[in-house]
Amino acid sequence: MDWAFTTETFLSLVSAIPLTLQLAATSIAIGAILALGLALARLSGILVLDWFARFYVFVFRGTPLLVQVFLIYYGLGQFPAVRHSLLWPLLREPYWCAVLALTLNTAAYASEIIRGGLLSVPHGQIEAAKACGMPQLMLFRRIVMPLAIRQALPAYGNEMISMVKATSLASIITLMEVTGVAAKIISETYRAIEVFIVAGTIYLAINFLLTRLIQLLEYRLSPHLRAPPPSVPAASAATAIEGDAS
Repeated sequence: MDWAFTTETFLSLVSAIPLTLQLAATSIAIGAILALGLALARLSGILVLDWFARFYVFVFRGTPLLVQVFLIYYGLGQFPAVRHSLLWPLLREPYWCAVLALTLNTAAYASEIIRGGLLSVPHGQIEAAKACGMPQLMLFRRIVMPLAIRQALPAYGNEMISMVKATSLASIITLMEVTGVAAKIISETYRAIEVFIVAGTIYLAINFLLTRLIQLLEYRLSPHLRAPPPSVPAASAATAIEGDAS
């Protein structure tokens, strides 16, 4: 392996990491809000909202993300209403088309994860909070959501990792993130193995850090995983009490 070329390739790909992280973070953040709305629509008991959420999840989980990217980037511009709308300055930009496709896609998957987390909250705790007179909004904010997040976090972490890897599809619509820069270097040098090894290593490092952050958050939200404080032996406690009494 040519280490000089590998080092040069690594430096070139590192410069594209901010765009990759920006694409992933933006789509995950907006997608989480949309996913929560879809999950609540599924659980609302309102037939129209329920079937809309079901249809949305069916469409975006049942079609490839690459097709969705192409339809948004190449397809929306075919409609005069879109070209003359206020959103056209954003939708004609590859970055926002990629963000839109990634957001809509992750919202479909994340909504089912969040719905599963909400359904896993013990009904007895909800009934106990209602019996104490807790308002519905406070009940959702202090009882339901914390427990649902804890239950859904492992699966949602997998979805976040998938979205980091899915940003590589943005290179198809001319965005120069890590995969886009890698493809450009390969087209210039015809050295695919070294370039893709470096690119894969970068994605691996990003997802490794993301995995550690998710595990840290899971640890913080799980008091039962933390080691209990060391117990004081009974003899030592009795001695301490006698010393205080004297």
